[in-house]
Amino acid sequence: MLKHRGFPGRLAGTDFQFTIRRAHKEGATLLTERERFRDRKPADRRADAGFMQALWENFGDQPFERGNLDAGRLSWLFMREVLPAEDPFDPADYNALLQIDVARMQISFPEVMGA
Repeated sequence: MLKHRGFPGRLAGTDFQFTIRRAHKEGATLLTERERFRDRKPADRRADAGFMQALWENFGDQPFERGNLDAGRLSWLFMREVLPAEDPFDPADYNALLQIDVARMQISFPEVMGA
């Protein structure tokens, strides 16, 4: 499992996790598309925006390996702002390649590009 050096481990001042410390013995947690409802808590929205900001600052529009990025946090963006960058794609593989959909990110998180 690739560890993304320099990537924040969590959203500053919170317990919202962005990375994991070690690989699971049973394999990577499956990435799934989670529905983001309009009535989500402001803290959850800040965590999504902070994670998207970290992805953008570290990888830009280039494909990146899933590595030690938290599956739960990724799943809130998966199949919207973060898409598979390879075919076939294994959502339960630490080596799977992902890529930011820049157009979708600009709509969902306009503050990320402006920062």
